[in-house]
Amino acid sequence: MSEPSSSDTVSDAAVPTAPPPSGHRFSPAQVYRVVAVAEAITWTLLIAALIVKYGFDPDTALLFPAGLTHGFVFVAYGATAIVVGLNQRWKPGLVALGILTAIVPYATIPFDRALERRGLLKGDWRVHDSGDPRDKRVIDRMLRWFLARPWLLLGLIVAAVVAVVAVLLVLGPPGEWGK
Repeated sequence: MSEPSSSDTVSDAAVPTAPPPSGHRFSPAQVYRVVAVAEAITWTLLIAALIVKYGFDPDTALLFPAGLTHGFVFVAYGATAIVVGLNQRWKPGLVALGILTAIVPYATIPFDRALERRGLLKGDWRVHDSGDPRDKRVIDRMLRWFLARPWLLLGLIVAAVVAVVAVLLVLGPPGEWGK
């Protein structure tokens, strides 16, 4: 038997390599899980404050900080669902469903588990063009640009969440909207 010639072997240059890891400390799955659990915890705080107010002390000062904390984390969860959903290439309906789960107390946790079971949280942050045709879309290029600058992205998300919460504070409790 003859030895394989150089034309019979695959050169290292022809073997596709995976893009390097994003270098981010937390994966999309970890970020999503932390915010989903935080959202459920703030539901508990809000429900406890409501029980205290309506069951024991109508003048309690607990409701405002519990409501504000829950509102902040609620909006942050929505922003997280959008960013992680874009990164993981979820369909828009799944992103919307993720956001809607924050409305139902504790629904973010089973939703997170269902995403995990279905493999929809696997992978790292997409900071590099993978060669997928979808990577050419404006939204994907913008996502990669911001993911490559995580502190800037985090700052913008926090600023947006604060702005939304500030508007909601001006509007008052949801039960009073439109009155």
